[in-house]
Amino acid sequence: MDFLGIAGKSFLVLGVANKKSLAYHVAQQLEAAGATVVYCVRSEERKASLAKLLAGREIHVCDVEFEVQIARLAEDLAARGHKFAGLLHSIAFADYSDGMKPFHETPKRAFLRAMDISCHSLLALTNALKDLLEREASVVTVSISTTQMASENYGYMAPIKAALDSSLAFLAKSFSGFSRVRFNAVAPSLLKTSASAGIPGYLDSYLFAEQVIPRKQAVQTEEAASAAVFLLSPRASGIQAQRIVVDAGMGINYFDSDIVRKATRPD
Repeated sequence: MDFLGIAGKSFLVLGVANKKSLAYHVAQQLEAAGATVVYCVRSEERKASLAKLLAGREIHVCDVEFEVQIARLAEDLAARGHKFAGLLHSIAFADYSDGMKPFHETPKRAFLRAMDISCHSLLALTNALKDLLEREASVVTVSISTTQMASENYGYMAPIKAALDSSLAFLAKSFSGFSRVRFNAVAPSLLKTSASAGIPGYLDSYLFAEQVIPRKQAVQTEEAASAAVFLLSPRASGIQAQRIVVDAGMGINYFDSDIVRKATRPD
């Protein structure tokens, strides 16, 4: 039984880097449900590195920093006659090569580049691909479980993700003039991915999350992927301009008695 209603439909997935990527897990679940997935990655080098993992799949290359590449992607997909029931935008970038700085010392160039790649790319891609989306298609991006917590080791990316979250409402409104396309975000807490491994201090935060989460286990990438697949499906047709938090209860448990005791009365 095709409970999700996606068998036989086509989806565009952007952002697979390796088998640990959230985008890869989403694509795997889509394919397992009978959907066809078209992939888009950042570079020819990335495409070559994924040749074995994505053998037999259609893979396109687009670096979203460059408008000409976004336009070329749209042309290439149109030439192949694609019409997508959904699009996953799993793209983010931040340059931490100089180490973490206090937020007020964030370099302008680094902030604006991260905003371009991590947030504006959603606008640019959906605008370029709007004619390739079905009338009731679903666009899903990847946010974070909270943008209100000043996590020092996430740097300036939380404000950028907040902008990404806000853009959902504006995209939903502007697209409503000619379609019923939905825009939503899956917002997981800390995941064990290759991208997160490059964030200074991330491992310590991940281990702390496992203490805070009531079940004492961090969110698994497959769990976040399942929420994204649901949002991409017609089963989520009534959900528009929302962010679905997938944190296994982390946000409700910061005052867990054991954690409070360890913080206030360390052994």
